[in-house]
Amino acid sequence: MAACIAHRGPDESGAHEAPGVVIGNQRLSIIDISSGKQPFVSDDGKIAVVQNGEIYNYVELRAELQAQGVEFRTSSDTEVLLRLYEAHGPTFWSRLNGMFAVAIYDARTDELHLARDRMGVKPLYIADDGQRIWFGSEIKVILQAGFPRRVDPEALHHYFSFLFVPPPLTMFQGIRHVPPGHAVRITRQGMETHAWWRLSDIQCGPEPDLEEWCEQFRYRLSEGVRLRMRADVPFGAFLSGGLDSSSVVHSMCAHSDHPVQTFSIGFEDPRFDEGPFSQQVADMFGTDHTLERVDPNMIGLWPLVVWHCDQPHSDVSYMPMYRVSELAARRVKMVLTGDGGDELFGGYQRYADFFSRPEVADYTAGQFSQAYHDSMALLTEADKRTYYSADLARQTQGLDSHTITAGLFVEVPDYDRMNQALYLDCRLLLPGNNLVKPDRMPMAVSLEARDPFLDPALIDLAFQTPGSFKVRDGVTRWAYKHAVQPFLGADLTHRKKQMFTVPIGEWFKRELRTWTPDFLLSERTLSRGLFQREALAQMLDDHANDRANHTRLIRSFVALEMWHRMFIDECFAIAPTMADLGAPEPELV
Repeated sequence: MAACIAHRGPDESGAHEAPGVVIGNQRLSIIDISSGKQPFVSDDGKIAVVQNGEIYNYVELRAELQAQGVEFRTSSDTEVLLRLYEAHGPTFWSRLNGMFAVAIYDARTDELHLARDRMGVKPLYIADDGQRIWFGSEIKVILQAGFPRRVDPEALHHYFSFLFVPPPLTMFQGIRHVPPGHAVRITRQGMETHAWWRLSDIQCGPEPDLEEWCEQFRYRLSEGVRLRMRADVPFGAFLSGGLDSSSVVHSMCAHSDHPVQTFSIGFEDPRFDEGPFSQQVADMFGTDHTLERVDPNMIGLWPLVVWHCDQPHSDVSYMPMYRVSELAARRVKMVLTGDGGDELFGGYQRYADFFSRPEVADYTAGQFSQAYHDSMALLTEADKRTYYSADLARQTQGLDSHTITAGLFVEVPDYDRMNQALYLDCRLLLPGNNLVKPDRMPMAVSLEARDPFLDPALIDLAFQTPGSFKVRDGVTRWAYKHAVQPFLGADLTHRKKQMFTVPIGEWFKRELRTWTPDFLLSERTLSRGLFQREALAQMLDDHANDRANHTRLIRSFVALEMWHRMFIDECFAIAPTMADLGAPEPELV
């Protein structure tokens, strides 16, 4: 099982066995290189701990425990977890500032405890086949153990709304996410899941003084960066030249006595080329910058991306993320990123576009929920069924993806509308897609990525702040931009957000015009009995002839079929190629 995720931790592996229980770890050594091997086991051999991730405040927690007389044998953050459990049992999760998926087996009570970090930065999946309970950082671990590989029709239905499978569902029947901020207690009688932290518990307040808010924002971001710079290996940062990564790099430079290593890739097409902007920021802050121009033809990476994600994702920016991760991994073992800033502080243009609609202010709660869902959904419920076969339509009868978003909106009835939208994205988009990308793609090349914007203090600030401080007069990240403009300058602060992607929609019309129908209308694809050939063919023809822009929909179908071929038809132990999937290698000229 562990071998199939050796990319996540190639440095060491370890396991602890007890009657009917095995927990293990693939270690990527970042802190206490020589003494941090997992599992950590108590002196009496009764308690064993493994984790995937990092506990950023382990230094402070260690000092507190030492003041209480607790002795340590290493400088590892995982030993801190062991000593905390010995002192407090499974009640200490809220004291952790980190990204983590933790497993603790206690032979004294014959219980296994699992816990996942607040926002779901680190993945944790679980499955129960009625006889055994399996868990792991990637789904392929559970599959390699022999868990049945069957498609979940409900997950498939929702995939065509959100362009990813919404957690806690996965595309596999019986395999689920442990939700962010949750812990699981497993005994011989079964398992219980409970929330140890809820985003909805943060109470939004009135508009604060702008300058005081900006001071708090700068301080909390700086502290989040400082804690995430704790490492015993070389590290750096992804630098796109955008607002989030530039703000992180500025704080890194303030905490470093030598040039920070930064990494970026560029393309020849200026619509997608972040190279000049990243170089501008690198020059501004004097970083040791590595910029590599790459071929935008990354289609050959698509199977690798799907394999590492274990699920289909329509988002093709995973491919350039993999390339910049490869670049960074040549020189460092860990990077800081700007992920999470958009969802916390209102960074996407779609927020401004939606809330600029005059009728939004008069919506009832139900109308707002439906309208916001419709604005983000790829297909309506009716449109989905124009593609479904009769059998898939029967299996998904009565399902409505709006129930997913509506169920999240009702958790925060007292939030203003903007913060309700951001809450939805933090609960759905982040763990479902936007945190999957900076976990799986760096981990694919054994690189750790850390997210300063997801520090608990910044999360608190974000949702204590009214939405009017986030998007105002069509300006996204309004207060945030006030906070960082003094050190980033007006041009960089207000530069239009750049797309980090590849022009695949254009390729579907030209270079991939024959490849795409050959793949999606093949006998192998259609034999699954999921979709109507005529509807797929019409969709592809409309896109190729500029009658409609179906880029996102075509991406969704392609990713889904690749996933079927590598996880349902077969179960590849390593990432397959196009040829392995029975598809010709696409050629872009």
